[in-house]
Amino acid sequence: MNPTIKDVAKKANVSIATVSRILNEQKGYSAKTKERVMEAINELGYQPNAVARGLINKRTQTIGILFPDVSSMFSADILKGIEEVAHNRGHSIVVCHTGESGNRMMEYLQLLNEKRVDGIIFTSAVITEAYYKTLKEMKIPVVLVATQSYRFPLPYVKVDDKHAAYSAVSYLIQKGHRKIGMISGDMADKIAGRPRVEGYKQALEDHGISFDEKKLVVTPGFSFENGSGMLQKLLKQERDITAVFAASDELAVSAMSDAFEMGIHVPEELSIIGYDNLKVAEMSIPPLTTLAQPLYEMGKLSAELLLDMLVTGETVESRIIPHNIIERKTVKKVN
Repeated sequence: MNPTIKDVAKKANVSIATVSRILNEQKGYSAKTKERVMEAINELGYQPNAVARGLINKRTQTIGILFPDVSSMFSADILKGIEEVAHNRGHSIVVCHTGESGNRMMEYLQLLNEKRVDGIIFTSAVITEAYYKTLKEMKIPVVLVATQSYRFPLPYVKVDDKHAAYSAVSYLIQKGHRKIGMISGDMADKIAGRPRVEGYKQALEDHGISFDEKKLVVTPGFSFENGSGMLQKLLKQERDITAVFAASDELAVSAMSDAFEMGIHVPEELSIIGYDNLKVAEMSIPPLTTLAQPLYEMGKLSAELLLDMLVTGETVESRIIPHNIIERKTVKKVN
């Protein structure tokens, strides 16, 4: 016969109400009591009924996650972190692929509302007034990851994109490069496109290097496909570039592919640094030097903050996550 909550309460020498509060992450018990109850649960092999728990606390133990592109390596790393925390804390996830369509985003927000998710993690995209209005009407916690909003008061977890780009370009300058080009994402993208270009320009200015528009090419996005042919375009505009900062690892690997087709050796003839530290950076030949944002850790933290908000009912503080340079073999020191 399967153990019941009554069996757990008896073994831990507490009331059924106390076991229920612990299972539903409510207040009113000590750390020692929780430890005793959890030990009883593990020893008995008790499996709490999710439906019954939902009836008690009016929750579904489910969180929704909105990604513009669920197939990207960027999204996969964040999702892995979110899923680990959600699973460990007894929650399921519903993943929605919104694409670039505002209509599709609204459809998924409506779907998540109908499914009565307990909270939402919103990734990468810009929060519009329509999205915010819908989220507010749902009256559930929301945490942004790898994006932020100056206009709407939503907590976020992200790297400072401008500062991170500044660090990547400064690294190239410290290696002796002064003729530095950039392959950028969409400049209309206020989250990652424009800030990374601003970081590039600021690093040049602070090191006494004039910005030259010929050394910047802009793509529609951050994917490998977006970067195809961009290195050729950049070098056609300014041939004497010695280093390139690509606004994503996929753009950087695309540039390396173009360099191979053009007979340009990396890093002997051209240094390249990426942004993200995706798995593809390790797998490229040569391995890609890149600016790392800890996507897996960002996913974990966003889920922890969201679930904490569910327990406390209080809004959490936003978090700016540290970034760092991962040195591999695509940047050469020059005199």
